[in-house]
Amino acid sequence: MSDDTPRRAGRTGGRAGRQAVRLAHHIEKVPYLTRTLKPFEVMSLESIEIIEANAETILAEVGIVVRDYPEAIEIFRAAGADVDDDRVRFPRGMCRSIVQATAPAVYTQHARNPANNVQIGGDATVFAPNYGSPFVHDLDNGRRYATLSDFQNFVKLAYMSENLHHSGGTVCEPVDVPVNKRHLDMVYSHLRYSDKAFMGSVTAGSRAADSVEMARMAFGGELEDRTVMTSLINASSPLVWDGSMLSAAQNYAANNQACIITPFILAGAMAPVTVAGVAAQTLAEALAGMAFTQLVRPGAPVIFGSFASSMSMQTGAPTFGTPEPALVLYVCAQLARRLGVPFRSGGSLTASKVPDAQAAYESANTLQPTVLAGVHFVLHAAGWLEGGLAIGYEKFVLDDDQLGMMTTFVKGVDVSPNGQAIDAIIENGPGQHFLGTAHTLANFENAFYRSTTSDNGSYEQWLEEGSLDAATRANKLWKQRLATYEAPPIDDAVDEELLAFVARRKSEMPDEIG
Repeated sequence: MSDDTPRRAGRTGGRAGRQAVRLAHHIEKVPYLTRTLKPFEVMSLESIEIIEANAETILAEVGIVVRDYPEAIEIFRAAGADVDDDRVRFPRGMCRSIVQATAPAVYTQHARNPANNVQIGGDATVFAPNYGSPFVHDLDNGRRYATLSDFQNFVKLAYMSENLHHSGGTVCEPVDVPVNKRHLDMVYSHLRYSDKAFMGSVTAGSRAADSVEMARMAFGGELEDRTVMTSLINASSPLVWDGSMLSAAQNYAANNQACIITPFILAGAMAPVTVAGVAAQTLAEALAGMAFTQLVRPGAPVIFGSFASSMSMQTGAPTFGTPEPALVLYVCAQLARRLGVPFRSGGSLTASKVPDAQAAYESANTLQPTVLAGVHFVLHAAGWLEGGLAIGYEKFVLDDDQLGMMTTFVKGVDVSPNGQAIDAIIENGPGQHFLGTAHTLANFENAFYRSTTSDNGSYEQWLEEGSLDAATRANKLWKQRLATYEAPPIDDAVDEELLAFVARRKSEMPDEIG
């Protein structure tokens, strides 16, 4: 009910009245989350300004190495940067002023199905699946190299999910396809097996150009007036931007397609071990990358990205779900809000090799800060295992359920007349349970989030149903979902054009194994 509904309207009697109230509260599938909760911040204004000043010092005194891309160096030089061979130093405030002058605070990424368009920035949060894993895991076959069939399966599962708003990009690496050709199969799979928003290839400028061309075919023309891809551009931390990523970023920005400029940092190896040090270096690297996109095309959509993990000082292995990366996430989200651009971070991250208790609590310890910090674009929201080396079928389903919970959580507290429930309390009186009240009967279907994977029955019922753990239940669910998958419609002529393009481009390339 809306806030202006009369308070006594909840007293509508009879089955018809209760049904009307239930229908009014039916949970609709949403294209992205709209947050009502204010972002949680961990730093004072004075402290956050120290981080910003330190980032400017890094850019001005240390600078960024631009590796194997003279064109980018010349773009920075022309904008006023100090260039010494491949080292680029930026006058204090230069990158920030470039970004703030033209980068949009909010943009729409258009999907093939307009109902699946997503808002990036503002009060929106968009969940996208796992990215980049060379291995897959499931209970039946264990850990193995990912194939194109696995890639297509995860695109289908993301398409079927009500909680994942985005198809993602390299949801896993199809290693049965040559490195220089697999981007064609991946982009085609996103366009054919889903109609949600997706990400393009970034491993070379030519592969980004192929992604743009395929998007033009699928969306029916030039892309000057619309953004249909949001793609991941990673820095080579510490303080290096390489030509492969910058050439991809240049291709996307020049065509008005969005880039997620993300330093990928393992604290202690690619940055200092402290939260403030990681945050300052992340901001410096991201500012340089974001400024580059705006110099290529002022107004091109860009996202400030942060991916930071801690590490075991005993083994050197990445660790996830620990307090320090959560603090980096909160700090960088605050920095992005002050900069005025959308922010990417977080996910459902774990170092666990299987979907066990460690996977659950580490993922929860990443997802909660992601939502509370107000992250706009969430990569790795479902499926991540083994520090990103693997994507798990069961983990994907379990994570998807948790994303559904976040959908409810971000709505905050309902203080409409129905949410206040004061009539129900007055009418029920002391010492009487609420199970049979009109208010409970009217709201019971949507009163609480209903998990698709949790078992809340009695011990005896659980035994009778086979004593299944969460992973085993999830194993059944992903198989059921794939068995009932139906592809979204696509124009036959468009599909033929895409397939012909893929075949032609593959014929032009020798196989590249790696």
